[in-house]
Amino acid sequence: MLLSDLVVEFEALWPSRNADEWDRVGLTLGSQKAEVKRVLFAVDLTHLVVDEAIAKECNLIVTHHPVLLKGVNSLADNELKGSLVGRMIKAGIALFTAHTNADVSASGASSLMAESFGLTDLKPLIAKQEAFGHGVVGTLNESQSLASFAKRVSDCLPDVARKVSFAGKTDKPITRVAICSGAGDSFLPSVLASDADVYVTSDLRHHVTLDALETPRPNGQLALIDVSHWAAESLWVSSAVLRLAGFGDLEAIASEVVTDPWTEEVF
Repeated sequence: MLLSDLVVEFEALWPSRNADEWDRVGLTLGSQKAEVKRVLFAVDLTHLVVDEAIAKECNLIVTHHPVLLKGVNSLADNELKGSLVGRMIKAGIALFTAHTNADVSASGASSLMAESFGLTDLKPLIAKQEAFGHGVVGTLNESQSLASFAKRVSDCLPDVARKVSFAGKTDKPITRVAICSGAGDSFLPSVLASDADVYVTSDLRHHVTLDALETPRPNGQLALIDVSHWAAESLWVSSAVLRLAGFGDLEAIASEVVTDPWTEEVF
């Protein structure tokens, strides 16, 4: 299969026009005339992911996070970006990225998280004109305490070194849940204005979290659950592999590399 055929399929699944303005998605590296027989999906591009692609004879890596999100002035092989790109060129491996354009689809990582947590009646946290939107808000069939729901969240996501953390009263009743896969603290104003009892996202910062907890709301204090960025978005990797099943003679596989950066929690 030609890479150009795959790019057309990816554009149908995750239209580049739906990406946020600041994002950099689509074909990053490779010739559209190249043959692709096996594609590796991963959250991040790292040297271990490139090792895996080479070992499994993949012709293409599809990552969720862009490796060239910000401009670079050098691709020398003694620098990180250059060494990654150089290795892939030498190995004949192309690179494609689907990021916020994948996030805003109805089958984005936020919706996948919501479904795994057992939420129903899903609606976008922030609607987008030509797509589902950023984040999701849904309802639990039965109210749970914050501590109990946080345990459910932990059980539904891949296990990593840093455990799930939550902020708020442990016995707070949880019925309405807002979710944003990845780093979602920029959406906190929308969450605070919603009827959500808790917000599940990643990479929450100290002052942002304190301010959210202290903000008065008609339906009471917003609770927060912080999860691993990689664990949340690894759900998209598995889903993307399934969506390409049976597409021509292509073989799609999910990376076995855990790119969560934390090694071990010891204290």
